Amino acid sequence: MGVLEGTHTRRSVLFTTRTAILMALTLVIQMMGMPQYATGPLVNTMLYIAAVFVGIWGGVAIGLVTPVIAFWRGILPAPLGPMIPFIALGNAVLVIVYGLLEKRSKYVAVIIASVVKYLVLSGGVRILGDLPPKIAKMMQVPQLITALAGGAIAVLLSEILIRRGTLKPLSHMKFKE
Repeated sequence: MGVLEGTHTRRSVLFTTRTAILMALTLVIQMMGMPQYATGPLVNTMLYIAAVFVGIWGGVAIGLVTPVIAFWRGILPAPLGPMIPFIALGNAVLVIVYGLLEKRSKYVAVIIASVVKYLVLSGGVRILGDLPPKIAKMMQVPQLITALAGGAIAVLLSEILIRRGTLKPLSHMKFKE
């Protein structure tokens, strides 16, 4: 096996393993039955953490799967069913925007990513139009707050993990044959 094949294989295995672990942890958070004001920030934390430690595509994968699983498991109430594509898209744009901007400024990246997610979700509410008012309200400003809170937790947690040498971002790892 050549150097590139070995390096690629090791990186792929680490990417897949880390993404699976982060997805599992995110699903555990969802299934703990905590109130939305706790679950929302923690799920968003996991999306930001995934962007840092596995990269954009791992985070997007987690963000696309979690609302579907939450709906299947009954964690997401039935009236939110029509919002699933918008929740998945909101999660994906949160990870993409953060992943693209975090090297410039983590804090600005969290703010912009959170606002973009909020715009996607509130746009979904407008597009669907016939959601119950309580559900519509739940998908707007509270989502901005949970995304911002999750970002703050993730920046703190990722800095601690990196500084202590506990975990390195996949993008910073060097793979040798």
